[in-house]
Amino acid sequence: MSGQSRIASHILAAHVAQTRTEDLPHAAIQAVRHFTLDTLAVGIAGSKQPYAQSFGSVFARGEGGAQIWGRGFSAGSAEAAAVNAFQAHCQEFDCVHEAAVLHPFTVVVPVLIAEAQTHGLSGEDYVAACAAGVDMAAALGVAATSQIKFFRPATCGLFGAVAALGRARRLSEDQLAHAFGFALSFAAGTMQAHVEGTPALAASVGHAARAAFDAVGLAQAGLPGPESAIEGPFGYLSLFETSFDLVPVLEALGKPWRVTQVSWKPFPTGRAAHGGIAMTLALRAQGATAATLESLVIEAPPLIHHLVGRPIKAPLEVNYARLCLPYCAAYALRHGGVGLDAFAPLALADPETQALAEKITVAKTDNPDPAAFTPQKAAARLTDGRVLTAEAATLLGSPAQPLSPQAQLDKALACCAFAGLPAPNAAALIDAVALLPGLANVEELGRWAGGPEHG
Repeated sequence: MSGQSRIASHILAAHVAQTRTEDLPHAAIQAVRHFTLDTLAVGIAGSKQPYAQSFGSVFARGEGGAQIWGRGFSAGSAEAAAVNAFQAHCQEFDCVHEAAVLHPFTVVVPVLIAEAQTHGLSGEDYVAACAAGVDMAAALGVAATSQIKFFRPATCGLFGAVAALGRARRLSEDQLAHAFGFALSFAAGTMQAHVEGTPALAASVGHAARAAFDAVGLAQAGLPGPESAIEGPFGYLSLFETSFDLVPVLEALGKPWRVTQVSWKPFPTGRAAHGGIAMTLALRAQGATAATLESLVIEAPPLIHHLVGRPIKAPLEVNYARLCLPYCAAYALRHGGVGLDAFAPLALADPETQALAEKITVAKTDNPDPAAFTPQKAAARLTDGRVLTAEAATLLGSPAQPLSPQAQLDKALACCAFAGLPAPNAAALIDAVALLPGLANVEELGRWAGGPEHG
């Protein structure tokens, strides 16, 4: 870098290369453990999503030593990571960094587990690589000062996975910076798929996982990538975000570690629907029912309206439904919650739920924050003239309102049971994650997640 100022790619690369587990605070290490299990569990459950087999038939054709979670077969590392990342996102149950508007573990964990199963990776190195990768992805997300335009779980997720894999392979600062350049070259993920509610969202996440191996491999082979990949005139932020402010983000690297800011998802829907679901359940507790509801108006920041404010439509496709707050709220009001079964074909075709959803609307507030999920309000007008109200200042599962340890465990077990993973596999997986920093090789996580023939 002679004659050049220190650019963002190198600042971020140095941060990643220097990350050590012994330097991480206890909260960051715990977060890596908790959300590794969460990602594995939702990825296992995703093996039963209707499109998972189709995606796998295209992306996992070859043989290899990395398991496809919940599916009982293996593929090469890049291919297995792609399918597992697809499965981890395809049911919208994966953890989220709200301020960055992305799912930072969804690409990072499949890539690292696949790497461990083919080249080996100690628990200590896994924790450092995972924390660094999440920090990288979330840093790019929070640098944006405008509403999401490209699908950050795929775009930022690719940079995070490159950082994690580069750290796992102990790339130098220069190699990492060039790998980020190739990440820019391969980055893709359109919000049009979100607008239409198609599985292209999860497909772009899976593609990012596979592309991470190419980006790191090219840098290791000595190919130079564009070094101003982050803030250059045609760098990531300039191309993928309308406006951004990178300076405070770079100054705050590791202060705190952004892995500690990640939220659980208690419901298998877009995170933007969670406040509306929680408020609907609160209204139900006050006496609102499907039979007595005349109308329900959910007032939320513009991001919520943008992501999940879409109207109900028939026939209702599964990916659209997960991102349709009127459907999710209607199902919650009728059934007292929203679980994985809420998106089964019979549930989606239920005319009573669809009719109820037509009474529910999402209205935008004038909140100026482009990444705001809260505050939210809900007002239910009943047929007897009463008006019931509820508010959401924080979202369940956020750092301000985290899931209890028992709720985290229950979610993991429910996901494994939904996919039919044998109970001994699920128990062994949970036990192994509990020992994560001390594992000799985290490949066993992929082995237990793979299914009975691999356990």
